[in-house]
Amino acid sequence: MSDIVNQAVTVLNEKLAGADFGGTAKFDISGEGCVMMDSSGARAADETADVTLTADADTFQSILEGDTNPTSAFMSGKLSVDGDMGMAMQLASALA
Repeated sequence: MSDIVNQAVTVLNEKLAGADFGGTAKFDISGEGCVMMDSSGARAADETADVTLTADADTFQSILEGDTNPTSAFMSGKLSVDGDMGMAMQLASALA
């Protein structure tokens, strides 16, 4: 796994701690790998999910650091969402 994916797992586990996230989501970081998130936290994996969010490494880093709002990234075309849009919105709230 790449350093970006490993860092993402650590940051996402911190952000999701205590959050009520009841589905499965996948961040597909272009050229780096995938991070799965569910009620047990985040881990480096590429599995089927309720929603898949795809972005390049820079956009993903910016979202994790709080510099980019996930909704703004989606509206500007930097983040694509495939699957359950409601689940994506729930995840965006948990990451804020």
